[in-house]
Amino acid sequence: MTLVIAMDGPSGSGKSSVSKGVARALGLRYLDTGAMYRAMTWWMLREGVPVEDPAAVAARAAEPEMASGTDPAAPTITIDGVDVSGPIRGSEVTGAVSAVAAVPAVRERLVALQREIIGAGGIVVEGRDIGTVVAPDAQVKIYLTASAEARAQRRNAELTGVTITATQADLARRDRLDSTRKVDPLAQAADAVEVDTTSLGLDEVIEEVLRIARKHLAAADGDSASQARSRTGEPPHEERDE
Repeated sequence: MTLVIAMDGPSGSGKSSVSKGVARALGLRYLDTGAMYRAMTWWMLREGVPVEDPAAVAARAAEPEMASGTDPAAPTITIDGVDVSGPIRGSEVTGAVSAVAAVPAVRERLVALQREIIGAGGIVVEGRDIGTVVAPDAQVKIYLTASAEARAQRRNAELTGVTITATQADLARRDRLDSTRKVDPLAQAADAVEVDTTSLGLDEVIEEVLRIARKHLAAADGDSASQARSRTGEPPHEERDE
C-alpha cells in the first residue's frame, strides 16, 4: 500500500497512541519523527554540546548514526547502535528538545532521513510538520488537537512527581517554541482534517482517523476503476446496458 498518513499536532494531543493504533489497524508502518529529534537531543547532551547554542549544535548534527524502527507494535530508535527509546523520554531531553529541533541543520538532516524512511509509502508518520514540510503530498493529513487542560492531564499521567500546573506550563512553553521557530514551525496544513480529541477516548479517535483514511481509500479505488473503464472504452456502471 502506498498510503501515507500525516499526523500532526502539539504535545499531548494523542499523536503517538493514535498513530500506532491506526497503523496497526491498516497494516502500515509507523514513524515517530519526534523521537528522532529527541534522540538527536539526547546525543548532544551526552556529548556535552551546549544545546542553547545553535551554531554548536549545527556543527555536530551530522555525526550521530540514527535508525528508526517502524513496527507500530514495537517502534525503536537507536543512536550509534544503542537503543535510546527510554532515555529520550527523560525530563532533561524534554526540556532541551525544542531548542535542538529549531536548528536548521538538524531539521535538514532529519527531514531527509524521514523522507527516506517514508519512501514509497505504506506508513503513518507523526510529528509537527509532516503535512506541511516532510510529506506535503501525503494522501491523508490529520491535525490532532485538544484543550490545554486535557493535554496536560494526559502528559502528566506519564510523569511522576510533577503537578498538572507545571506540566501545563511546560506544554505552553513548547507550543510557543515549536509554533514560532523560523524553520518548519508547528502548523496545520491547509488540507488537513482537524480532529479535536478533548472529549474523545483513544479508541474513538482511532476510529475517526480510520474513517477518514478509509474514505480516501474508497475514493481512490473509485477513481482507479473509472480510469480503467475509460482506458478500455467501457461506459460508467450507471450507463451500462444490462
